[in-house]
Amino acid sequence: METTLLIVDTSTQAGSVALCRGDEILGEVLLNVRSTHSETLLRSLEGLLRDSSLSLTDVDAFGAVVGPGSFTGVRIGVATVQGLALAVKRPVVTATSLETLGQNIPFSPYPVCAMIDARKNEVYSALYPGRSQSAALSEAQVIAPEQLLQSMQGDCLFIGDGARKYRTLIVRQRGDRAHFVCGALNLVRASSALPILLDKLASGETTPLAQLVPCYIRPSDAEISLADRLREASIEG
Repeated sequence: METTLLIVDTSTQAGSVALCRGDEILGEVLLNVRSTHSETLLRSLEGLLRDSSLSLTDVDAFGAVVGPGSFTGVRIGVATVQGLALAVKRPVVTATSLETLGQNIPFSPYPVCAMIDARKNEVYSALYPGRSQSAALSEAQVIAPEQLLQSMQGDCLFIGDGARKYRTLIVRQRGDRAHFVCGALNLVRASSALPILLDKLASGETTPLAQLVPCYIRPSDAEISLADRLREASIEG
């Protein structure tokens, strides 16, 4: 019997939930709006299950896109998956937002540079090999787009809201070696994580709920402020 998998992504503004059976997508809700994920996520989940004539107990496993991205958004998605999985005692598998984004273009003739706007004039980014998405060519990082582009060689396909935001800069530095996708493909969407999550389920790479944590890459503003205060206090002491 094929696995029924419920996937949650709230790593960017475009939050989504997908309900899948095996490699078939039963349904997906994606909202790229200004409403917060705390306002829309549970409503989307309930509607998706209802319209699919399924209940939470019919779900065999949960998938969580754990970031990087919006700190608040990622926390909401991860906490929701934790709560649901605990309630019905189901396993959880995870994917990052960058590898999920890379899956939007699994057969690119060029390396795929996934870019998510990290604000503060930086992007979250990772490079994938295009025709084979099995392993990243670079580790996920938070970096200034100018610095990222200076380290690249050859043609590359840029994807994500970071690629849209910095398109002018990318074209200026990379010229005709820069390639882009159309609008919808720049969105992280829950269903794109399906191949990654199915592979992990098949190999038993589930994540214990106690270890299900957001992937932030960089510290939050609160953590930075705390570190600054502690450093100042140690200097004064």
